[in-house]
Amino acid sequence: MFTGFFYTLRRHGLDVSMSEWLTLLEALRLGLHNSELTGFYQLARCILARSEADFDRFDLAFAEYFHDVESVQELPEELLNWLAEAIQQRPFDRDEVDARFGGGLDLEELKRLLAQRLAEQTERHDGGGKWVGTGGTSPFGHGGYNPAGIRIGGPGRQRSAVQVAAERDYRDFRQDAALELRQFQMALRRLRNLTVKGDGPKDELQLEETVRATCDNGGFLKLAFDRPRKNDVRLLVLFDSGGSMWSYSSLCSRLFHAVHESSHFKELKTFYFHNCVYDDLFTTPECWYRDSVDTRSVLGSLSAAWKILFVGDGAMAPSELLSRSGCLDYYRTNQDPGIEWLSRFAAK
Repeated sequence: MFTGFFYTLRRHGLDVSMSEWLTLLEALRLGLHNSELTGFYQLARCILARSEADFDRFDLAFAEYFHDVESVQELPEELLNWLAEAIQQRPFDRDEVDARFGGGLDLEELKRLLAQRLAEQTERHDGGGKWVGTGGTSPFGHGGYNPAGIRIGGPGRQRSAVQVAAERDYRDFRQDAALELRQFQMALRRLRNLTVKGDGPKDELQLEETVRATCDNGGFLKLAFDRPRKNDVRLLVLFDSGGSMWSYSSLCSRLFHAVHESSHFKELKTFYFHNCVYDDLFTTPECWYRDSVDTRSVLGSLSAAWKILFVGDGAMAPSELLSRSGCLDYYRTNQDPGIEWLSRFAAK
């Protein structure tokens, strides 16, 4: 009966093996799910999701496949209007309610009683134990408590499995999300400018030459070494900081760590600006002028070996880009518009 769920998991990217699937079926046969949807959710995730990185894909598949497990069809519009405004739930003695309802009714009996209530009910009920309503102990409605009822309308309060799966609490654990630390590191590796083989020790093993030399040597190993080629790229990274960029602080933090963990740059410099580059660049993200350097001197120190990476959202008033004194700092003024500074960087 769960074959469709197996293919739903596969479609969402979970590489569920037949061994894992048979393990789940054996666990169901042994009753390890306690005959509950929540128990099945926890059991299946434990067996089929191999790490936290798979939890989000599992939840998406689970919510898709079991999406209508709690639905009740063809409810009167008037009843739904009654249930739209729930009273505040009063405290219940759950042990007393459990004893009163004898541990709950089976599903068929619940369906029969619900059909009977829908045919007989003529007005709204709140806080009761029989009719479809809110905030009570009735098996039908929402906002209250019953050991085995059918929730109708309103938010769930008992953490049902489909509801838990739909919340996507593990979205950030996924490893296939774009622009994570690993993706930044791989992108930065494209910024290469390998040097010619100049002076230095021959300490880099040449695999193809070693194989050829060993064959020429009658099968006796003969290692071939050469001088390595190194990445000659120097990188300048300019981060927009503050204001609208706070929304991207987590993303920029990952990029910052990726840049500084990259060991293949010959030289690395990081500066900050706010909205647009002006006469000064800052050495800290707070953009204090006491921790600033002259932009012209930074630009003048760059050679053709440098690459420049601007990180920003471009969210600013047109005057900040096009006007003199467009800098937002009231006590500062810039003689050259920001667009001129950007043009100088582009020309360099």
